[in-house]
Amino acid sequence: MSDKLMNKIKVYRAMHDFTQAELAEKVGVTRKSINAIEGGRFIPSTVLALRIAHVFETTVENVFQLPESDDWS
Repeated sequence: MSDKLMNKIKVYRAMHDFTQAELAEKVGVTRKSINAIEGGRFIPSTVLALRIAHVFETTVENVFQLPESDDWS
């Protein structure tokens, strides 16, 4: 199983006209953390993923996805 997590944070930020710094402030982390999550270098906690989805008024599943090739067995 892969430890990768795909995300659409950049897309949702553009839709809401947020900078990384603005999103970071809204969810209580640094801009550097948002940059690392966007770039796939850091996987957010469940709580942080929920906060991000809440700011974008959508579900966690809409913002974050597992890669299609993951084998669950």
